Amino acid sequence: MAISRARVSVWTKEGALVALILFQTACAALFVADVFNDIREAGRFTVDLNMELFANLGLIAGIVVEATVLWALLRRQARADRTIGAAQGAMAEMMGAQFDQWGLTPAEADVAAFTIKGFSVSETASFRGSSEATVKSHLNSVYRKAGVSGRSQLVSIFVEELFHGPIKADAKVQQARAI
Repeated sequence: MAISRARVSVWTKEGALVALILFQTACAALFVADVFNDIREAGRFTVDLNMELFANLGLIAGIVVEATVLWALLRRQARADRTIGAAQGAMAEMMGAQFDQWGLTPAEADVAAFTIKGFSVSETASFRGSSEATVKSHLNSVYRKAGVSGRSQLVSIFVEELFHGPIKADAKVQQARAI
């Protein structure tokens, strides 16, 4: 599992945890060196030195656990990021294929995609550099070609695809099944 350097930058939560683990490791090394120095000076183990050594071993065990958990979480996040990226790509492909099946023009497909993503008519018009009337005209054509009555039914077709499998050729059948 590749974990990017950007994910572990000092300016991220993960980077801060790595910095804390490194600081704890430096402290543990200092404390262990101090215990061994005290043992060398005393010439024997005392109760105090045994307690100090035991506390240091606990600190080292904590560092190992923290590092292991952080590494596992970073790996899980990297897998989730790849899965989301793949799902986004699959969704875009699925939408494009459905738009082709419905016979949408490139402009209609563009407007439909913005609509499915949740943008308003005015936002879509602004993105496309066209008027709201043009966007509404494209949307009406999309709804007619898809066999739906509005935005919510158009979106629900693709949500249904995510949950239950391929889109049927007739959107009305798909819509009836969703209800």
